[in-house]
Amino acid sequence: MISKPLITHFETYLPFTADEKQLIESRVTHRKVKRREHIMKTGDICRHYTFVVKGILRLYVTDADGKEHNILFAGANEWIYDIKSFHDTSPGVSNIQAIESAEIIEIAQQDLYFLYNNIQKLNQIFKVITEEKYVELQNRVFHTISSTAQERYLSFLKHYPKLANRLPNTQIASYLGITPEFLSMVRKEMLQRK
Repeated sequence: MISKPLITHFETYLPFTADEKQLIESRVTHRKVKRREHIMKTGDICRHYTFVVKGILRLYVTDADGKEHNILFAGANEWIYDIKSFHDTSPGVSNIQAIESAEIIEIAQQDLYFLYNNIQKLNQIFKVITEEKYVELQNRVFHTISSTAQERYLSFLKHYPKLANRLPNTQIASYLGITPEFLSMVRKEMLQRK
């Protein structure tokens, strides 16, 4: 069963019957993504909610000067998608890229809506998942505008404990809105204080 990790994830919220699991299985796709491969680029329409089975993906935007700004990361058992593009079926402004080779499970929009109509508890689950992502992004904005670089770094470590050692410094620095050199200074200061 290709969707076992996804169903296990869903069942952390609510249990499913064998028929419901089979219906989910029939509406998802599993695929492998190579390191640095994009599953969405600026201008594309986000066609899937993507669940990460293995690996790390990032959602980022590129500014007018060509500088990349990481918005969020998704490791195993996490979701990544451009929600506005997905729901509006409009060209997205973000990119989704694999930082390391990954395995993902995708649910296309029409399949997700089909599952909503046929498995009511999925509405509840995705409501919670979406609220959790909203809280994550709201906290990120709050930290970006009101915290020092060190506080943002500590928040990053708290939010992404399993990814911090796997992400390159350039990716972490981009997420924090600082240079890799400044990130090194922040880390050095923290070590000296201990």
